[in-house]
This record gives sequence, C-alpha cells and structure tokens, in this order.
Amino acid sequence: MLIAGDVGATKTRLALISEKNGPRQPIAEEEFHSNDYRGLEPIVDEFIAKNNKNKAHIDSACFGVPGPVVGGRAHLTNLPWDVEERALCRSLGFQSVSLLNDLQSVAYAVPELLPDETITINVGKTEKRAAIAIFAPGTGLGEAFMVWHEKGYIACSSEGGHADFAPTNRAQAGLWAFLVDRFGHVAYERVCAGSGLPNVYDYFRSLDPTLEAPDFGAKLHTSTDRTPTIVQAAIKEADKNPLAAITLRTVIDIWGAEAGNLALKVMATGGVYIVGGMAPRVVPLLQNGAFMHAFTAKGRFANILGNVPVHVVKINAALRGAAIYGLEHSHMATKRPS
Repeated sequence: MLIAGDVGATKTRLALISEKNGPRQPIAEEEFHSNDYRGLEPIVDEFIAKNNKNKAHIDSACFGVPGPVVGGRAHLTNLPWDVEERALCRSLGFQSVSLLNDLQSVAYAVPELLPDETITINVGKTEKRAAIAIFAPGTGLGEAFMVWHEKGYIACSSEGGHADFAPTNRAQAGLWAFLVDRFGHVAYERVCAGSGLPNVYDYFRSLDPTLEAPDFGAKLHTSTDRTPTIVQAAIKEADKNPLAAITLRTVIDIWGAEAGNLALKVMATGGVYIVGGMAPRVVPLLQNGAFMHAFTAKGRFANILGNVPVHVVKINAALRGAAIYGLEHSHMATKRPS
C-alpha cells in the first residue's frame, strides 16, 4: 500500500493507494489545511489513523512538494517546512519515501490523462514524442516540462515561476515599476499566482482608488486571503467591481504570455497543460481569445505557437502523478539505512 500526497502551500491532499485498484481509484482521500500543522509527518499520521481502519500494510509514500528537491531534501516554497526522504522513512516507519517537485509530480500524470479530464483551450496539432509543458498558477507559479526518451517521457522540474517578469504592454510596465518599488525583484509568481494576484489589484487601485466600492474595500480589508474574493468578484460582479475585473483580465493575459514563453523555451509542440485549482474556474475567460492572443504574440514564432495544443486539466494531477510514480518505483525500493 502507498500513500500519495500533493503538498501545497494552502492545502495538502493525501490518498491511500493500492496496487490492485491503481492510481485512479484511491481507497481513501482527504484534504488538510497545511498551515494548521507544523510539518508533513503529523498530517500523514492523522490521515492513517482516520483512513486505515483495517490496518492495511502501508510501506511506501510519494509526495509532490512545492519547491526544488535536491538530494532527497526540500525546503518548501511558501510553507515553513523542511522535508527529507530519510527522515520521513524513519518517522513514519515506511520502507521508502519519494519526494518530487510538485510540478514534476503533475508531469507524471499528464500522459495518462483521459479526454474528459481536460478542457481544450486551443486544439492545435499534437506532435508525437515532442516536448510537453506544464503551467501551474496556484498559490505560487509552477512550471515543468517533459521530454521523450526511448520508451517514454521523462518529467523535468523547473523554478521558472521565479524568473523575471517581462511586461508586454504599457499597463504591465506600470505594474512592474509599482512592484519593483515594493519588492525589489519582480518574478512572474508576483503577478500571476494566487499569492501575487492581490499585488495586481493593489496596482490598479493605486491608479484610481475611487473605482473601489466602499463595501468591497471593507470586505477585502477583513479577508485573510484576498485572492478568492477578488476572483469571485471579477467573475460574478465585474460591472460592480471594475478593479477586480481588470485585475483578473491582466493576470490571464500574463498567464498567456508566460505560458507561451515556456512553450517556446522547450518547443512544447506536444502540448501545454494548465493545472491548478484556479484555471478550471476561469475557463470562459481562457476561451475568449485573450489568453491565446498573449500566448502567440511572439513575433515570427506566432504561427508555431498557434499550432500548440493548450488544455486545462480538471483533476488533481499532482496527486495522480505522485500515485503513478510511487506505484512504479515502490517495488524497486529497498529499506533505507537509519
């Protein structure tokens, strides 16, 4: 038996997986608020206590984590945890534990996706065995890609979300200048991830504070997380909340530009897959043409990018990918030394 995990800065989702049922049919699955715990071990302990009533033998685990994994260790981005494979093995009593960058974990799920698990933004033309890109605007901005090798794809992690933000119009140039004064360095994560979306709102509010309705401003002031409030207002009440509306439109334009950058850098003619909880909520805005306009606005390479298939993934691909990787590798693991 295997525990698969998608560890996020906001939420951590765990699943109990058996080799018999496979990664699509977890025996149990549960979500936890990451900041309520001091680390990963207490979440796993609580999950096992609640969901392994029949005392099935659990001997391995695989976790996708938000941050670079080097030598089996990771200091998580946007979460004050340090995790390490050997330490988790000892504390949990497992035979093997694997840590993957969360986007690397997503990548392992992408080749196994079914048609009804995605929503197509751009049909394009898929080239077999070509590179595939994964773009993940969540609490942070994750990026990864897959390259073909012999009999299958190899998942490659990346920290591209922390690369320098490049404005593509005058409004974005003003946003960049506003955030340089605030942060010094402006990465894409500062402007198009869930944690960065309020920064965009603050910029547009700074241009004309009178556009913010007093009741909406008061609501934001009392919110512990302003992002869901802004996104919901932009989707459901755009006319009443113009600052929220222009914030979300700008964020989606930046998504398109950076997803196109990623597709160019790895020549992702095998497709671009957008993952995370936010993208499925804004599909109509992704399909209205603005995203693909920004995606393809690369001068002489516009036609190539116009043929790149782009899909939104509807499922928790990070959890599925951790289960796939864990099942494939757990049988090869040997007990690690203490």
